[in-house]
Amino acid sequence: MVFKAGRLVAISRRVRYRREEAQGPSPGFSNVEKLRKKSRQRRLRRSSQASRQAAGIPGVPPTEEKDGNLPDIVNSGSLHEFLVHLHERYGPVVSFWFGRRLVVSLGTVDVLKQHINPNKTSDPFETMLKSLLRYQSTGGNVSENHMRKKLYENGVTASLQSNFALLLKLSEELLDKWLSYPESQHVPLSQHMLGFAVKSVTQMVMGSTFEDGQEVVRFQKNHGTVWAEIGKGFLDGSLDKSANRKKQYEDALMQLESILKKIIKERRGMNFNQHIFIDSLVQGNLNDQQILEDSMIFSLASCIITAKLCTWAICFLTTSEEVQKKLYEEIDQVFGKGPITPEKIEQLRYCRQVLCETVRAARLTPVSARLQDVEGKVDKFIIPRETLVLYALGVVLQDPRTWPSPHKFDPERFDDESVVKTFSLLGFSGTQECPELRCAYMVTTVLLSVLVRRLHLLSVEGQVIETKYELVTSSKEEAWITVSKRC
Repeated sequence: MVFKAGRLVAISRRVRYRREEAQGPSPGFSNVEKLRKKSRQRRLRRSSQASRQAAGIPGVPPTEEKDGNLPDIVNSGSLHEFLVHLHERYGPVVSFWFGRRLVVSLGTVDVLKQHINPNKTSDPFETMLKSLLRYQSTGGNVSENHMRKKLYENGVTASLQSNFALLLKLSEELLDKWLSYPESQHVPLSQHMLGFAVKSVTQMVMGSTFEDGQEVVRFQKNHGTVWAEIGKGFLDGSLDKSANRKKQYEDALMQLESILKKIIKERRGMNFNQHIFIDSLVQGNLNDQQILEDSMIFSLASCIITAKLCTWAICFLTTSEEVQKKLYEEIDQVFGKGPITPEKIEQLRYCRQVLCETVRAARLTPVSARLQDVEGKVDKFIIPRETLVLYALGVVLQDPRTWPSPHKFDPERFDDESVVKTFSLLGFSGTQECPELRCAYMVTTVLLSVLVRRLHLLSVEGQVIETKYELVTSSKEEAWITVSKRC
């Protein structure tokens, strides 16, 4: 209706102008014509905006013709915070504009259930990362995409199994470091967790090259440059406006790709004692570019998701004494004085509840995306083909209709089977679980088993941790903790 009305007004005004022009020029004609031209341009802009309204889907029109609602997103602080406001105002299905592209966001479990296809071969978080890195999407037929997905998932499983001893060793090294600190010393948690995650993931993905501390430092620096731009620079359009930043980003990405290409070449046709993630891809029927893209996505995403899951889990444990006590009791019951083994790790049911609640409470990955392959319907709304559809997971994970007392850290909520099913539907557990998150769950479980067994994890009095929402949620400033030895 808005579009039609706009067209009718524009047509009627054009007819009026033609009548006036037919009567011939009047004094000051050139000035009048200039004013009319400007007026026509303004009307065309308004008409264009009206025509870009999503058909019947509530939301906001573009603020600017070229940038769409990007200025609104920047002013909100993040895409997640923009979506929170949008869903509060317009409901579970909303629309806005990325540049000239229509975007539809889904913000409740009910509407997500209508849209999520469990048979999809692409993970929405990985799809979004590939788009931001400007990699080609899978693009093959269904069977090829399914094969590639299985290779990816099997690679995660095999590398976790093969590198369990490595994860245990790195966790124990961190424990020894923390045990050496006086009890009053503040520990920079975010910094230590990122270092631990990068060491763990790089060796799982790329092997013994990253036993060298200098290689780890170099990778972490390049990873930080690339991730910072993926998380912010592309979304707010600022990267393309700074030649220096863009060059730093491209150089860092090139260096990461260079080391991956070198390792892919080394692993082809060779047998190694340690099975790594790249081996699973090399052994499959993938070309070098596909292996490069998949190993890059897994390396980038797993490092940051693992680091932030470890950080948030420990943060919540420091402020939830009863939860930490119950977790310690489970760890003590399962392992006793014996070794930590893969078989016994699987018995840590409460630990898994703690990690699921960490993902929910921290809104660990607040947004994922899919491209609408064919025209579809959600609720009463038609979503046009090739619309970008966002899953506003950060909004959904704090919805009080789904999660009673959503701001309370309560692992007990995952005792409820219906809650577990909802979490699985959202891609945070079960068969729909993001492979990078599955890796993070295992790494964090091993780390917590080692740390909580020997240490009390304590908060720093008076510290307020503010949240920064990007592709993966983090703290705005360093998160500090203290530790003390268990008796």
